[in-house]
Amino acid sequence: MNDLCADIGYNSLIKKGEQLCGDHVEVVPCEDGESTIVVLADGLGSGVKASILSTLTAKIISTMTAAGMKVEDTVKTVVATLPTCSVRQVAYSTFTIIRLIKNEFAEIIQFDNPDAILLRDGECYEFPKTEMNIDGKKIYSSKIALQENDIFIIMSDGCIHAGVGMSLNFGWERKDIIEYMATFYSVGFTAKTLTTILLDECNRLYGGSPYDDTTACIIKIRKRVPMNLLFGPPSKREDAPKMMSLFFSKEGKHIVCGGTTSTIAAQYLGKPLIPKLDFPDPKIPPIAEIEGVDLVTEGVITMNKVLEYARNYLADNDAYSEWSYKRDGASQICRLLFEEATDINFYVGKAINPAHQNPDLPITFNIKMSIVQELADCLEKMGKRIRVSYF
Repeated sequence: MNDLCADIGYNSLIKKGEQLCGDHVEVVPCEDGESTIVVLADGLGSGVKASILSTLTAKIISTMTAAGMKVEDTVKTVVATLPTCSVRQVAYSTFTIIRLIKNEFAEIIQFDNPDAILLRDGECYEFPKTEMNIDGKKIYSSKIALQENDIFIIMSDGCIHAGVGMSLNFGWERKDIIEYMATFYSVGFTAKTLTTILLDECNRLYGGSPYDDTTACIIKIRKRVPMNLLFGPPSKREDAPKMMSLFFSKEGKHIVCGGTTSTIAAQYLGKPLIPKLDFPDPKIPPIAEIEGVDLVTEGVITMNKVLEYARNYLADNDAYSEWSYKRDGASQICRLLFEEATDINFYVGKAINPAHQNPDLPITFNIKMSIVQELADCLEKMGKRIRVSYF
């Protein structure tokens, strides 16, 4: 098994006037624990009916495939089951399936969605396709070996229809999308951020009022990058050396959060703790420096802001324009955890800070623990491997 992993991000624009999206994306791990199924389904029409059709299609395909059925058998079952619109003579839901096999190979099955795009070495790589005919429907199948930095872009037809009759005569054609997204290939953005960039441009071409449901899902193949975060001193003072030893022995970058925690870390390393006096964000306490530590920040206030950004990242990610460039501690943690890390180890001390016992302060031990638990959940939803150790 290689050391590659899949960074997966997706989002949708809902058709103007509708409350539900007629597209649906499912990401499901396979039973072997090493493979992943990604399905993007586009229901016919819009609104409730389209939403139900696309959701059912995506869930049926992902569940059956993840349970071990061959992709071809799954597709045959679904295609045979899907009705055809008597008026338009098209299926009630189209779909694109990507099965990532141990992050070594990708199986791609496409039915009536815009052709999947693979950016490799900064250019479009046109992978071979095999045509299958199942119950009169053309299905295209591909299998390719994965390489580091491969970027897959799958989308509903709302993307290629963007701007039709408005800013563009024939919509945003596939070749134009390829050219646009290729400019971001080497920047190092996450899959979620690339998805946001693509949909923001679609929304702009639609004049801010999409007249079709528009969904994009991006898969970025990258190497695993470990990260370690220390938050709070241990409940027993005598456990501090053990906690620090385990934390600093781990591979990857090291983030220390909290005033007392950073003091203990500095003592363990035998290095001075040097506070910085500038405030890039007046709402976030300043950072500090310890030789041998990649980032030193304040604790609860900073981590609460990180959690706020994590919630937004999983939603529409519009706060990206803030944390992607700001120099405060919370923004720097976000860049390390959201963009750089794939495997994150939390070392959480359960000591109660006497300063937090002031009834005038809205900080309690339970709040601190809930921040850790919810942030870990958010990071898992981003596709990170998370391990939390308490002391």
